[in-house]
Amino acid sequence: METITSFFAILTGLLVRLAIPIAGTAILIYFLRKLDAHWQVEAELAPTPAQNAECWKVKGCSPAQKKNCRAASSPLPCWQVFRQPNGYLQEECISCQVFIDAPLPALKVEPRRM
Repeated sequence: METITSFFAILTGLLVRLAIPIAGTAILIYFLRKLDAHWQVEAELAPTPAQNAECWKVKGCSPAQKKNCRAASSPLPCWQVFRQPNGYLQEECISCQVFIDAPLPALKVEPRRM
């Protein structure tokens, strides 16, 4: 009888010490993968086109300058077109009135899904 009690005590100890943390980790992995899949789908959605600010009007560019400007033909705002290779904005863009007056992107609130 003492052997069976000892066996169940050891089995209970293993269950508490190993099985419960492993099961908790597996459940956490499952939910994190679902969350990652949701974020992947969200990232693949087409971005909403921003209203292209006419910076050439603010800066007083000539039609020839506008024709040669990358920002005039891009759907992106001018400060996005002229980003530095490391992703930083140019100094002149930060103080530009077009950048300062640009509307903030609206957050789309979705109901929580689980």
